[in-house]
Amino acid sequence: MGVLLVFNGGFMIIPSIYSWIIGESVALALAESALISIFIGLTAMFFTRHHDKDITQKEGYLIVSLGWLFMVLSGMLPYVISGKIDGIENSFFETMSGYTTTGASILNDIESLPNGILLWRSFTHWIGGMGIIVLAVAILPLFGIGGMQLFSAESPGPSADKVKPKIADTAKRLWLIYFGYTVSETILLKVAGMDWFDATNHALSTLSTGGFSTKNASIAYWNDSPLIQYIIILFMFLAGTNFVVSYYAFKGKISNVLHNEEFKWFFFFIVGFTAITSFSIYFFADTSVASINYPMVLGEAESAFRHGIFQVLAIITTTGFVTADYTLWTPLLTILFFGLFFLGGSAGSTSGGVKVIRHLIMIKNGFQEFRRILHPNAVLPVRYKGSSVDQKIVYNILGFFILYSLSFIIGAVVFAGTGLDFESAIGASASSLGNVGPAFGELSPVDNYASLTVFGKFWSSFLMLIGRLELFTVLIIFTPYFWKST
Repeated sequence: MGVLLVFNGGFMIIPSIYSWIIGESVALALAESALISIFIGLTAMFFTRHHDKDITQKEGYLIVSLGWLFMVLSGMLPYVISGKIDGIENSFFETMSGYTTTGASILNDIESLPNGILLWRSFTHWIGGMGIIVLAVAILPLFGIGGMQLFSAESPGPSADKVKPKIADTAKRLWLIYFGYTVSETILLKVAGMDWFDATNHALSTLSTGGFSTKNASIAYWNDSPLIQYIIILFMFLAGTNFVVSYYAFKGKISNVLHNEEFKWFFFFIVGFTAITSFSIYFFADTSVASINYPMVLGEAESAFRHGIFQVLAIITTTGFVTADYTLWTPLLTILFFGLFFLGGSAGSTSGGVKVIRHLIMIKNGFQEFRRILHPNAVLPVRYKGSSVDQKIVYNILGFFILYSLSFIIGAVVFAGTGLDFESAIGASASSLGNVGPAFGELSPVDNYASLTVFGKFWSSFLMLIGRLELFTVLIIFTPYFWKST
């Protein structure tokens, strides 16, 4: 925890220095927040310097869950000290949305905030995107602490492919790819027409599949700049792809990329849903009422394709950027996008949601059940990447789906209890749990989450956290047998 808080404080120094250079008064608030986080972190490290360095699986889950919570409490300090976000619940919500890369916001006028605060807001995305715990496992070995338990608790998906035998080496290589993509997108967005500040912020949000923007209209602000939107489309795709696949591509192991079953289905899903969306926009959508201040060109094929693939990728990868109010396109697309809230990107990516690999194994297991009914004595395992999937993994995924469905239903019921209508309640629950951002009804892409009650904001934050850490990591802490000594 101490290491994580020192990390957090260190990152706060960057927007503090930037804010000081451009002469903003919030530079001091950012510096004070950094010092507080670093001081508490160093104090915790000092008093625990002689602790047992063997981390058990149980402790790994506890460290990950509490680590994220402490990061959020630390990360909200710039908002609280500067006073730029009113209310503890609003500061907590915005920070949780940042670290969990949800991208939901309670801010009504983003462009009125100081640049230093906006930069820190984007940094919360970037820190949480790759997973602060994955960053930590590259550092903890320096203190003699192994990181495998932490990585298995935090890493997305049912399994974590190792690029190198040592988990710290894996984390370092994935972090370098993540950093390299961020720098590359920043440069390309600058060349395409953004200023350096907007380019940096949107690169931080894209690679983390977060969705925070520096503009009230999100990416719709650049609807007259197709190149900017295509660059963001490319990097949303890369961010939603397993970073291990990117590593193989950089190493020239193209066959590993092409034969990756999850990657192929992820690509096919995007192509298929983009075709349906673009076709519907071109022939049926009333884009004149679905824009966000910056209209789409009605009847233009390129525009229909660009907005179609942008929104499909923004939702599948749970980035949450918007170029239009897609809830006003057609009822078919509204239902389609709601379904995409539950798809998610690839395991090992920065996206949220259920993940493609879980859907694949569930579908495969479903078809195998038909064969098992006809041949009850046959041994018919689920196969993935040419190998049989351990039955324990299949059971784990089945359990995950049941728990995810229950969490969604309970989440929607609670939101309805706070006063939201049916459409808004199910949208808020699905979006918060899947770390998507924009939802439907009162929480549509042209609105935000400011209308939620105080309890509703904390409830949404809780769903964001369990969704980001894939349910089991957090919810297991609330079970009585977790606390029993074995």
